[in-house]
Formats: sequence, structure tokens, C-alpha cells
Amino acid sequence: MTSSFPLSATTPFGLEKVLAEELRSIGAQNVCARRRFVEFTGNKYILYKANLWCRTAIRILKPIARFDINKEKDLYVEIQKICWDQYITPESSITIDSFVRNSIFTHSLYVSQLTKDAIVDQIRQKTGLRPNVDQVSPDLRLNLHIQNNEAVLSLDSSGASLHKRGYRVRTNTVPLNEVLAAGILYLTKWDCNSSFIDPMCGSGTFLIEAAMMALKRVPGYYRSEFGFMRWLDYDSNLYHSIQDEAKKNETGTITFPIIGSDVNKTSYRIACENIINANMEELIEVHHCAFEEQIPPAPPGIMVMNPPYGERQEVSQLRERYKTIGDVLKNRYNGYTAYVFTGNMQEAKHIGLRPSRRIELFNGAIDCRLYKFDIYAGSRKSVEK
Repeated sequence: MTSSFPLSATTPFGLEKVLAEELRSIGAQNVCARRRFVEFTGNKYILYKANLWCRTAIRILKPIARFDINKEKDLYVEIQKICWDQYITPESSITIDSFVRNSIFTHSLYVSQLTKDAIVDQIRQKTGLRPNVDQVSPDLRLNLHIQNNEAVLSLDSSGASLHKRGYRVRTNTVPLNEVLAAGILYLTKWDCNSSFIDPMCGSGTFLIEAAMMALKRVPGYYRSEFGFMRWLDYDSNLYHSIQDEAKKNETGTITFPIIGSDVNKTSYRIACENIINANMEELIEVHHCAFEEQIPPAPPGIMVMNPPYGERQEVSQLRERYKTIGDVLKNRYNGYTAYVFTGNMQEAKHIGLRPSRRIELFNGAIDCRLYKFDIYAGSRKSVEK
């Protein structure tokens, strides 16, 4: 097995500790959670496995250079110091994702262009040929992060973002990111052995992610490609052994109900299509009905929902919807633990129940909260802060 090297994994705000635990569980060492990413060390086995197994990672990056930039030409000079023929050939295609903050550079596209020039010039000087740029499906994707004139250049081992599991054939207008959905499920501490309900299921993301967790099916199960598969040092035997390990880890059965519903007919149909594409139509039950019409199985269980935030609804309609959520929870979900994820904290107050926990998260750029409600018969008040 190859020796260990530094790695990092990006994740949405609020899921850093969750991802850190995932990485430890697969054998990563020196795990340290930062803001929106987690640093760790591992060998090629850990690199491959993190891409295939980690539900809350967006990208797995392998840093190859760190340097300071005091003037523009420093970037070109530092990039040229790297021996690029260990990563690409003249026939390879590349792309660079650049992120700039508090830097002498103000445009990320310019940074990407300058980095590309330095790489291409080096290869052309050595061979007389030059790599091409392919922003859609490159052989090598690079990640350049510049903050306070400190630069970190990494190889992106994931290729397409890891939230792109491969099971969603269609989404509704405001889809929930698969990584965020999985992170929310981890935050609920659901035991993967009791009823799971999503009565506003949208495109079915919570339902499918829950079923995958219950089956112990790795999130990369449906993907056929990762960025590292195009690297010059790709070890296909090692990757296939990790795939075999993942298959052996699956339970294969679910003995409790996973139920979803949506009042919107288009969303209901999209959820059904995605569930069929994931080969889970025998495991997940979906209904076309309103939240207040959905009858949950006997407790215990977890209910998770992502109600509308209000972008396309009148305030009065939205307020009534959130009030209905509270009424239905009190009347039908005794014995359940309910979680409401929303980007409208003002209207969430009209649920009328005291949350026992509030967790700050983001859905894209939208500041959100995950509210936990312990539903008891009668009027028992929350004791959890």
C-alpha cells in the first residue's frame, strides 16, 4: 500500500464534524475539521474509499503545492516549479477551478487562465505539444484556492461533485442537494431501524438517501466515474477491491417502512422516477397526497421535511402551511421525532411547537435551520436546549 499524504474534503457549512466522523470511520488519520472542509491524511486506498463511501463530502482534494503570492507573476512562477509530466501527458485535457478571497487577484477566471498558461507552457517547452482545456470532462481537474495571498493547489480526485450520486434522473424547481440531505439524516441520529417519513418529499432525495443508509449502500454506488480514474497512477485493481468491500458491507434488506408523499403531482412523479432509477421501488412507498392526509405508521420513527421557504407563495399562504405543520405533528405524530428544515425562520415560528434543537445549515446560499421537535401526547415541554 502506498504511503500516506495530506488530503482534504469539502462539505457544506454545518456538516464538518459529521464528515470528520465519516472519514475516521474509513481509516483516515489526523482528521481535523475546518470551516467547510476537513483535513486528513491517508494513502491511495483512503483517497479512493473517501470518494466512494463518504456521504457528506462534496470533493476529495489532494494538495500538491502551497505557496505565497505577493505579485501576479508569482503565480505563474510557482505553477511552473511543479513537474507536470507526473500528472498529465501532452494528450491530456485539464481544467482549473479557482477560488479567490482577499487576494491581489480579483477575478477567479483570470487566475484559472494564468494557471493553465503556466502548465501548458511547461509541457509545450518539453514536448512541442500542449494539453487541451476541457471544462466538462477533463482528464485532470485542479482546484486552486487563494486566500490572503496564500495559495493551495490541489488535484481534484472526485471529478464531478460527489453530490451527483447518479440516481436522480429529474429534479423539481428547488432540489435538495444529496450531500446536504445525507448530512441532515446524520444530524437526526436516526437509527436506520425505525420508520422514516418525508411527507413533503419533492424529488425524493431524503427517501433515497435514507434507504441507502439503511441498506449500508455507499453513496458512490450508482456512479461509474471519479476523477482519480483518469490519473496516470490510477490503480484499477485497488478501486475494484474497494467496490467489492462496499458490496459485502450492504445489508440487502429493510424491515421497516420508508414512506414519502407530496401534494404536487409533478414532484410526486419525479420522486417515483428517481426511486425507480435507484432500484428502490420495492423499499420506498410514495403517495400523491397532502401532508395532513398522510397517515404515519405506528411509532417510533423519524419524520423529516423540507417545506417551501416562500419564494413563490403569499405570506398568508405560507403562514397557514407552517401552522398546519404544527397542528398535524401534534395530532398525528405522537411518539415520533420530527425535523423541519427551512430557510424561513420567521414563518417557522408559526409551527407553534418549541424546538428542542436548532442547527444552523445552508441550502446553497440560503441561511437555514434544522428544527427538532419531540412529539409527545399532551403538552410536555422541551427540556433540551
